Amino acid sequence: MLKNNGYQFIEETKYPNISESDQRQGEPQPPYEIPLEEGKPLIDLPDPQSIDFGTYDLRKAIEIRRSLRRYPEDPLSLEELSYLLWLTQGIKKEDEKRHVVWRTVPSAGCRHPFETYLSINRVDGLEAGLYRYVATQHKLVALRLDEQFNEQLTEACMGQRQIATSAVNFIWAAVTYRTIWRYSERSYRYLYLDAGHVCQNLHLAAESINCGICAIGAYHDDMADELLGFNPPEMFVIYMASLGRRETNG
Repeated sequence: MLKNNGYQFIEETKYPNISESDQRQGEPQPPYEIPLEEGKPLIDLPDPQSIDFGTYDLRKAIEIRRSLRRYPEDPLSLEELSYLLWLTQGIKKEDEKRHVVWRTVPSAGCRHPFETYLSINRVDGLEAGLYRYVATQHKLVALRLDEQFNEQLTEACMGQRQIATSAVNFIWAAVTYRTIWRYSERSYRYLYLDAGHVCQNLHLAAESINCGICAIGAYHDDMADELLGFNPPEMFVIYMASLGRRETNG
């Protein structure tokens, strides 16, 4: 038996047990993207609509998809990174008056609570280090440019070698109030469901360009949040994934 009954969380987040949401109380909804970090340079990404890697059969991608933990030293191109970011958190439509965005991945109530961070190891045209994806502009913001960041991230992920040897690691941070505003305590169910949607998009997008990922749920939460400068429970690491190219011999 578990030391603590995890099902208590399910009980406490059933509809009869949750409090009235801030949305119903007339509170303004939160912004759908965090502010730009002051003084940090923005980096252009190739326009996703101009990128053409040909067609790839969806059924094939689903059937051959598997966790990939070994990567060659081949770098990704900036076009490939742009493609992956667009297909996991790209904004298709924006309504500034209603504070709503429609992205390339589903989200409960269209709340889209995630910010995407990247630990870059080998991407053409980018220095190694930590970046954030600014989805509203389809750009990157460089936060920390040094190779030691990935070493520290690997340590936070219990030394998993795929973090150390990947071309890039995706780190998704949950900005909890975006979902809490509408769904109150039940939001925490949706945060983890939404994270699964995003990671599956990355799995399938990676397959289409001869890459693979390994989803990462095993990490020291406090170490990861401290490394990225997050302030739980308002914002915390909810999921990660390492990504790299497949070996040419399969």
